[in-house]
Amino acid sequence: MPPRRRIRIGCGAGFADDRTDPAVELAEHGRLDYLVFECLAERTVALAQLDRLRDPDAGYNEWLEERMEAVLEPCARQGTRVITNMGAANPTAAARVVAEVAHRLGLDGLRVATVTGDDVLHLVKGTQLPLLDGPYGAATANDLGETVVSANAYLGATPIIEALAQGADVVVTGRVADPSLFLAPLMHEFGWPPTDWPLLARGTAVGHLLECAGQLTGGYYADPGTKDVPDLARLGFPLAEVAEDGSFTVTKVPGSGGQLTPATVTEQLLYEIHDPAAYLTPDVTADFSHAHLTHLAEDRVAVTGITGREPPTTLKTSVGYRDGFLATGEISYAGPGAVSRAREAARIVEQRLTAAELTVTEARFDLIGVDAVHRGTGAHSATALGPPEVRLRVAARTATRLQARRVGREVASLWLNGPYGGAGVTRETRENIAITSVLLPRELVMPSTAVQLTVAGAATP
Repeated sequence: MPPRRRIRIGCGAGFADDRTDPAVELAEHGRLDYLVFECLAERTVALAQLDRLRDPDAGYNEWLEERMEAVLEPCARQGTRVITNMGAANPTAAARVVAEVAHRLGLDGLRVATVTGDDVLHLVKGTQLPLLDGPYGAATANDLGETVVSANAYLGATPIIEALAQGADVVVTGRVADPSLFLAPLMHEFGWPPTDWPLLARGTAVGHLLECAGQLTGGYYADPGTKDVPDLARLGFPLAEVAEDGSFTVTKVPGSGGQLTPATVTEQLLYEIHDPAAYLTPDVTADFSHAHLTHLAEDRVAVTGITGREPPTTLKTSVGYRDGFLATGEISYAGPGAVSRAREAARIVEQRLTAAELTVTEARFDLIGVDAVHRGTGAHSATALGPPEVRLRVAARTATRLQARRVGREVASLWLNGPYGGAGVTRETRENIAITSVLLPRELVMPSTAVQLTVAGAATP
C-alpha cells in the first residue's frame, strides 16, 4: 500500500507572551493540517489560578483573543485545526472566547472543544504526597497548609484525541504536557496505538522540537559574530512534516526569517532534557540518545533514531502556593563615581531595612551592568574608571504586602536621602506564587470525562 500523506504541524507560540505575526505566517503559508499554540510555563497556571480567584471568567492567556482573531479565518479557510493550552486555569472560559471570536468572523460552524481535568487541587491539598522540592521544612503537600492555591497535573494526548475524534476544529486545554499537544493529532490522524512506544516517542520528539517555536529557527540560538542568524527581526516559526512511520522533517515557511539547521535542532533537542535516554512524558518515555539529524536542504532537517518505552506510572503535578510578597525598587546613578554612589545607596537601604525590623526572608542588592548577573565571579563590565552609569536594583521577599511596599519606599527615599545624582526610580510590589511538584498515580486523574464541544454562537453539551 502507498504511504499515507504526511501531516504538517506548525507551532504558533512557544510561550505565553510570544509574537503573533509568525503564527499568521504559518496559518497563511504553511499549508498546515494543525497549528499548535504552546503557552504554559511552570508557574503560568498557578498565576492564572490567582486571576480566576479574583474573576471567575478570567484565568486564561491574555493574548488568546488577539491570536484567534489573527488565525481562525485563514485556518478555517485552509482546513487547519488549532490546538492550544491557552486555557490555562480556565479552559471553559477560554473556549467561550474562541467561540465569540469565531462568531464575529462569520465562522459560525466552527467547533470548539474544551479539555479539562488537569485541575487536581482536591487530590493534592492537605495530603501526605511527598514534595519533589519546596520550601525549607515542607516535606508533604499537607505541610504547605492553606497557602496552596493550585495543583495541575500534566495530562497527555488522550483527551485531545477524543476531542479531535468528536470533530473539533479548535481544542482548548489547560495543563497538558508540551509535546502531547503535538503528539495527539499524529495519533489521531495515523491511528497510532497508545502502546506503540517507538511511534509515540517519535511523535513526542516532534512536539519537543516544535514546542518552543522560534528557538528551533534561531531564536535564543543567535550569537552575533559566532552563531549568526539572518533576519531575526522577522523570525519564522517552525513546522514538521510527519509520516505515518513517525519519520519527520522540520522546516519553516520559505522566505521567513531565521534559519533551521542541525545546530539549531541539536540545541532544542537537548533543551530541558535531564536524561536524553529517558525523557519522561505522560504518554511515553522517549529515548533521544541515538537521534540522527540529516541536513536535507536549506532550512530542512530530517530526524531519525528516536525510540521509546512505556511511560511512568505517575503524572507530574505542579503545585502553586503563596510564598509571601516580592518587592523591587530601582534607581540609576550616572557620572563619575556612579558605582561607588550606587554601592553606598545599597548599604543605606540595607541598614534602614534592618533598623525597621521588617520580616525580610530574602534580599538582593544588585548593580545592573556591574554585578547583577556575574555576582561573586569577578567578571563585570566596568572599566578602570568605572561605567558611566549604573542602576541599583533592590529585591526582597517579605511576609506581607505592606512590608514589601516599605522596601520600595526605602529605595524611593534615596532621591533626597541618599547619595547625589539618583534618578529614574521605579518600584513594584506583587504577591509571590512559588511552585513545587508532586507525583500523582495516573489512575486518579480522569480528563477524558471532561471534554465538551461548543459550536460558535451556541453551546452544546
